[in-house]
Amino acid sequence: MRYLPHTDVERRDMLAAIGAKSLDDLFADIPQSVKDAALFDLPEHLSEMEVERELAVLASENLNCGNAPCFLGAGAYRHHVPAALDYIIQRGEFLTSYTPYQPEISQGTLQAVYEFQTQVALMTGMEVANASMYDGATACAEAAAMACRVTKRDKVLMSGSVHPQYREVTRAALKFAGVQVECLVPDPTVVDDLTALVSNDLACVVMQTPGFFGHLQDISLLADTCHAQGVLLVVCITEPVSLGMVKLPGDMGADIVVCEGQSIAGPLCFGGPGVGLFATREKFVRQMPGRLAGQTTDQDGCRGWVLTLSTREQHIRREKATSNICTNSGLIALAFSIHMTLLGEAGFRSLAELNHAKAVSVAEQLEAIDGVRIEIPAFFNEFAVNLPKPATQIAEVLAQEGILGGVPASRFYPTQPQLENVLLVTVTETNTDSDLETFFLAMKEALA
Repeated sequence: MRYLPHTDVERRDMLAAIGAKSLDDLFADIPQSVKDAALFDLPEHLSEMEVERELAVLASENLNCGNAPCFLGAGAYRHHVPAALDYIIQRGEFLTSYTPYQPEISQGTLQAVYEFQTQVALMTGMEVANASMYDGATACAEAAAMACRVTKRDKVLMSGSVHPQYREVTRAALKFAGVQVECLVPDPTVVDDLTALVSNDLACVVMQTPGFFGHLQDISLLADTCHAQGVLLVVCITEPVSLGMVKLPGDMGADIVVCEGQSIAGPLCFGGPGVGLFATREKFVRQMPGRLAGQTTDQDGCRGWVLTLSTREQHIRREKATSNICTNSGLIALAFSIHMTLLGEAGFRSLAELNHAKAVSVAEQLEAIDGVRIEIPAFFNEFAVNLPKPATQIAEVLAQEGILGGVPASRFYPTQPQLENVLLVTVTETNTDSDLETFFLAMKEALA
């Protein structure tokens, strides 16, 4: 009964104090018509041991995702997380309050944030990065809002390559700010020709590389076209490991780069917590949302860290705040930074190259199957496969064989029949040679 702390005597005394004879009497004012009978048809409570046994039985029915060959992606990627990461993030130097309102006393946290910002700026090819944001989707929305502030315009163009959930979050976030968000129709077979759509009434163009369907593209020409019209170019990335191998967005002319860093920070079983990476040009730094940690010296000349810019509403008058972001994703950002430090520059590049090589191998095998077509010629570790059968059907067959064989595109675009047979397949360093062979043979049999 540890989860029901009130005794029968205590409940009786509380009811007597408010003049109610019973719990039913307490809720008598609620009309019966609005009460959901299902809420009251609950099983009897169990002891802790009984609950553990019942949950264990339920859990045994799940596919063991930790050991299953996994080719899932579509914005959330499985990478190996070193054991050292868990140990380091629990060190006392990094312990701090949820939001340190006197952050200078949390020097361990600020130093970690400073290192994180440096890593994000370097890996994106940008000049400045903030202390992180909630996740990639909200970072994308904040980037579009920032572009509107910088350009004094209220129109945003989003490529079909941008993750559909990022598009929806951006539309929802900017809807009541009077910003018009136009989203192009997604097409796994082509790369959007955005240069022809750039006009001087746009605040920004938002595109993604690698795209939702895996497309890799050089955005240098698009960046030049945008800048000629006074338009900012926002580049969105859902797979940060790609930055260890491809040309950096900053080097191709991006003005703002946003990214979801979860796949480097921790395992997929974390569920909701992500970490939004946000980097931009130094000239735009005062319009950047979130917080910025800087390095300084104290009165004794010793190195220290402080919050340099905090343009959020806890630190500045609401009308001058650049965002309503309450705090950065401190723990996940710390985990991201530790993993990047453990990898180092050479390790990060090797990880990216390994991902790409494995993905190319799988794509070549799949394309040898009759009726299978790889939709895109240039990809990193994720690509779209056009199958001769509905992708959902094939994914279910593979799951019955203990293989997480990919993500059907129709899961995100259920109303677009042209995507019914498209399966998104991701290959990472966690996939063994045995996984690749098992996946190929199972796919071949499922399509026979």
